[in-house]
Amino acid sequence: MININCVGKQDAWDMGQMKTQLSIDQKKQYDADGFIIIEDFLSLEELEQWRSALTIAIDKRDGNKLPDRKFVGTLDDDEKYYDTVFTQRLNLWKDNPAMKELILNPQIGRMATELAGLDGVRCWHDQALIKPAWGNPTAWHLDTPFWSFSHPRAISIWVALDDATEQNGCLHFMKGSHHNTNYENPGITNAIDSIFDFYPAYRDVMPVSAAMKAGSCSFHDGLTIHGAGANMTPYPRRAMTCGFMPLGAKFDGVQNILSNEQFSALNIGDELNNEEQNPLIYKK
Repeated sequence: MININCVGKQDAWDMGQMKTQLSIDQKKQYDADGFIIIEDFLSLEELEQWRSALTIAIDKRDGNKLPDRKFVGTLDDDEKYYDTVFTQRLNLWKDNPAMKELILNPQIGRMATELAGLDGVRCWHDQALIKPAWGNPTAWHLDTPFWSFSHPRAISIWVALDDATEQNGCLHFMKGSHHNTNYENPGITNAIDSIFDFYPAYRDVMPVSAAMKAGSCSFHDGLTIHGAGANMTPYPRRAMTCGFMPLGAKFDGVQNILSNEQFSALNIGDELNNEEQNPLIYKK
């Protein structure tokens, strides 16, 4: 069990076999490309721990996307379409101790901090993304514009809990796009190419496949254009993700996963530093 009093300290976590050391070349690659893939990030034992924690956490939710409610916002057409793209469960760390131990891991937070060139990170939200059998593609999109802060160096981890292949809907990235995007974002709808109305220079660019075997992971910038293919198999494809919020990030007026009570209590420009909602994961 994680010692919450030690969150953010480098020596707070016994990492076992997890690959957490980053080379200078990896950091340069992330800065240039806006993403990086780390093969065999988890050991086989750790992979089973993540899978078990995910199964238990999702079963406990009984269909609720968030700990306190069934849907992220109002059940509009976009959110209904989400459910044909992936089974989405957010902030599993809040109501599952095993997932909390995995997500609020200061060594992963350190990796995110180093890759993004930050002073530290908080958890914006974790997110299970299970692309169902025969699931629809995930349209090209950016992450940060969905969230309640606008920061150019937000970063996410995406951990493959099953082999992520071209056939079952692995991630794809537009290399280097984070250097040219802003906060305009079409969302995830059945118009898979609508992001190119905002960033037409990428309409004719070939994306980079992030196919990876189970236990591998990727990190990507919140302003890197990315998406995922359809799942053309009769089996689900499981992934666990976490969006990391840079220290000092401020509320920009977007509600996203905030409850109505939390949303109404914030003013634009307020720092998002509530430990119960956005716990500190790592600080230099």
